[in-house]
Amino acid sequence: MGCSTVSQKSNISWIFFDVGSTLVDETEAYNHRIRDAISGTEISFEQFQEKRAFFAKQNLKGDLEALKFFGLEKTPWHREDEVPYPEAEEVLRYLKEKGYRLGVIANQSLGTAERLSDWGLLTYFDVVAASAEFGVAKPDPAIFKRAFLLAGCLAEEAVMIGDRLDNDIVPAKKLGMKAVWVKQGFAVYQNVDAIEYKPDYEIGNLMELINIF
Repeated sequence: MGCSTVSQKSNISWIFFDVGSTLVDETEAYNHRIRDAISGTEISFEQFQEKRAFFAKQNLKGDLEALKFFGLEKTPWHREDEVPYPEAEEVLRYLKEKGYRLGVIANQSLGTAERLSDWGLLTYFDVVAASAEFGVAKPDPAIFKRAFLLAGCLAEEAVMIGDRLDNDIVPAKKLGMKAVWVKQGFAVYQNVDAIEYKPDYEIGNLMELINIF
């Protein structure tokens, strides 16, 4: 969206990433949770997914709303099912070599830095701001501001890249950041026309960041 690229805006020095469904493919982790939740019921996987998409189109957290709709318990999350998107490391390396400082702003359970390390991605990040360690979660602006303090940057010098309009794009734009919406996972169903603060760019996968930066 827009003609110029972020790289032409010389004040941008920091790029912050969400983790789930942005750097890391959570498809099988969600599917595992859903299969566990509907086990022993007459609810089909397809029925659940249809309702999940219905709520996502309302810019809600589709899986949690679907669980509530069907009266199901939230089952454990299987982190072993998470896997970085194939292009994640290549894109991070590209951005780092271009001279950008990279950070994470994510709603994650304890151990985000360790998981990033296990995936071979931690080396690219100068700042990791995760909700479990910080005690505050997106879309609360406090987690963004903590990340700015750690990075020593202003909002206007930073870009947020994430899959969720509600958790990533809107709060970032409100603070004065640039924002890139990565349409991956079930957030692809979210409705950009329903929000006041629009992303500066919309992309279908991480590799498209190379065309922006």
